[in-house]
Amino acid sequence: MTMVPADKTPYTLRQTTGTLAEGAARLAGEIGGTAVEAVLAQANRTGVRKGASAALGTMNPRPPEWYAFDTGDQDTIDWYPQGLTCGTDSGEVGVPVFVVSWYFKPAVGERGIRLTFFSPTTMRYQHALLVEAKPDGSYGPIDIHAGGIAWYGDLLYVADTTRGLRVFDLAHLLDLRTVQRDLGDPQKVGVIGGKFNAFGYRYIVPQSDAWTVATPGARFSFAAIDRSGAQHLLVTGEYDAAGPGGRAARYPLLAAGGLDAPRDCFTMGADKIQGAVSQGERWYLSQAYDAATNGRLLVEEGGQSTVRPFPIGPEDLTVQGGRVWSVTEFRNKRVIFGVPL
Repeated sequence: MTMVPADKTPYTLRQTTGTLAEGAARLAGEIGGTAVEAVLAQANRTGVRKGASAALGTMNPRPPEWYAFDTGDQDTIDWYPQGLTCGTDSGEVGVPVFVVSWYFKPAVGERGIRLTFFSPTTMRYQHALLVEAKPDGSYGPIDIHAGGIAWYGDLLYVADTTRGLRVFDLAHLLDLRTVQRDLGDPQKVGVIGGKFNAFGYRYIVPQSDAWTVATPGARFSFAAIDRSGAQHLLVTGEYDAAGPGGRAARYPLLAAGGLDAPRDCFTMGADKIQGAVSQGERWYLSQAYDAATNGRLLVEEGGQSTVRPFPIGPEDLTVQGGRVWSVTEFRNKRVIFGVPL
C-alpha cells in the first residue's frame, strides 16, 4: 500500500441544490423537529456491549471496545450497515453518539436508506429514515448504497456512488409524533389521506442539498471527517474490487457550511478499500473481503505502511476518543468497534 498523489480534477464537485432545500423546509414546516440528544433519550432499541463476537473472527488482539446491534438488526437480510460517523465529527452534539447508515437490499419494495443513532453510554439506539422531499409536500425513499457518511456541524454528507454527496441537515430531524398519535402505515411512505407515513419509522430527515460531480467518472464509496488540523477536511473516495487504483480525495470544509474545491487526491495502492480517514498525513484504510474472512486496517505515514488486524466486513471509518472506529456489515456479525489510532 502506498498513497500516491493523483489528479484531483475528477473529484471536482458543484453544488446542485435544486428544489431540495425548498422541499426540506416545507416538510420541516409541517412536522416538528427534535434534537439528537432527545432521540437518544427515548431510543427504542438496545445494543449489547461486546456482543456478536463472531464479527471479530480471528482478530488478535481484539478491539478494546465494541457494540453490537440487537437480535433483529443482526438477523435481518433486508438492511446492511455501511457508513459510520460520530458526534466528535459534528463538533456540535452534546452527548456521545455514533451514527450508522444502512441500505435496503431487496430489489422489490424499495425502502431506501436509514440512519441509526447509537449511544455508547446507554447502549440504546434509534433508527430514522432518510427521505427526499418535494416543494409540494410529498416525500419518498432514496435508493442509493450510502456506503459512507460524514457529519460536520448540522450537516450529514452521504456518499452517492456515481453522483457525489447528498446532504441532510440534522437540524431538521423530524418527529412524526409531533403531528399525529401513530406512525402511519408501516408499509407506506409519504403523505396519504392527510397522514404522514415513513414505513413505521418515527423519525425522518429530508435531503436539503447535494454536491454533484462536474464530470462523471469519480466514485464515492465512503466518507469521513479529519479534524486533526486547523483546516477541517471531508475525506471521500472509491472502492475498487479489481486492483489498487482506488482514489481518495479531501475537501476543505467551509465554516459557513459546504465544501471548497478538492485539496488533494491520492491513489490508495490497495484493493477493496471500504473506508478511509486521514489524521494529517497519516492515513487509515479499511480493507474488507467476504463474510468469513477478516479484514485489515492499513496505516500509512511518510511512505511507511503497516497492517493491523481487523474484524470481518469492516466498512466506513471515523475517529473518536483516540480510536479509529468502523462498523461491520454481515448478518449476525454487525458491530461498531474501535481500535487505538
